[in-house]
Amino acid sequence: MYAFWHAFAMTKRILVIGAGAWGCALALHAARTQVQVHLWARNPAGRLPSGAMPRLPDFPLPDSITVSDKIPSTVSATLVVVPVQHLPSVLPLMPAAPTLLCCKGVERNTLAFPLEVLARMRPDLSGGILSGPNFAHEIAAGLPAAAVIAAQAEQNAQALTHLLATPLFRLYASTDCMGVQLGGAAKNVIAIAAGTAIGAGLGENARAALITRGLAETARLAAVLGGSATTLAGLSGMGDLVLTCTGTSSRNYQMGLALGRGAQTDAALAGLPGVAEGATTAGALLALAQKHGVSVPIIETVSDLLTQKLSLAQAQDRLLSRPLKQE
Repeated sequence: MYAFWHAFAMTKRILVIGAGAWGCALALHAARTQVQVHLWARNPAGRLPSGAMPRLPDFPLPDSITVSDKIPSTVSATLVVVPVQHLPSVLPLMPAAPTLLCCKGVERNTLAFPLEVLARMRPDLSGGILSGPNFAHEIAAGLPAAAVIAAQAEQNAQALTHLLATPLFRLYASTDCMGVQLGGAAKNVIAIAAGTAIGAGLGENARAALITRGLAETARLAAVLGGSATTLAGLSGMGDLVLTCTGTSSRNYQMGLALGRGAQTDAALAGLPGVAEGATTAGALLALAQKHGVSVPIIETVSDLLTQKLSLAQAQDRLLSRPLKQE
């Protein structure tokens, strides 16, 4: 515990890697905790005249946040806020400091979760994962929210929660790294299904059913991967699932809406303001489920819809014609 906190006491500077909407929101939040914030951006010159970054244009960054394409050598902690598929390109650049991964998904080629990618590429770093029902613009605005930080060692999870927690951003510590990561990954896929149902005019009942049964198949997968069903009933599971499947700010839900209205996958992706992680995660989670012999009909249907193995009508028929069984 002392070693983990020692870096915080030395510099009190947080590095945020990634200047997308979520990265900017977390940088703004971190700045409110009275620490120095260094926001790494691939294109710092793209900052808007208002002082905001393009992905979060309504929230100018204060002078206390340094925006640069250079990475400082000494920091208290690093928040990595890039899509999971981009982790291998940024992890080698990071300084030696406690690391909090703020992304949700599964690496496509290896089927590794974010903390597994970190352990593979940077075994010298102690790491945690942040997940929960959080929209970037609401965190940026300082609205009340809650999330979970998971790490293998309880003292590391506690240290990271104390680093970022405020009265308006309540953080809970967990040691169920798999449950937290799986909940954050699967909810994006289920959100595509939920958006598709609404876009196709199938109604609120259908969406509620998809959310509920999506959580059930996520719990089945968690059981074989080492996660806890209790975790999936919390903020990083049900909480995040409900927000992403009902909030119009969700890019995965928006993608589903477009698919439900007849758009093809490429067109649906092109119409989004950022990355929809569920589009990549669906196939990876399906591969994991098949590897372990777990039935995940919603995830499988979304994956097949995205790859055009199924039409929208066929996807609907597949789910509705499944054999009846006990819940």
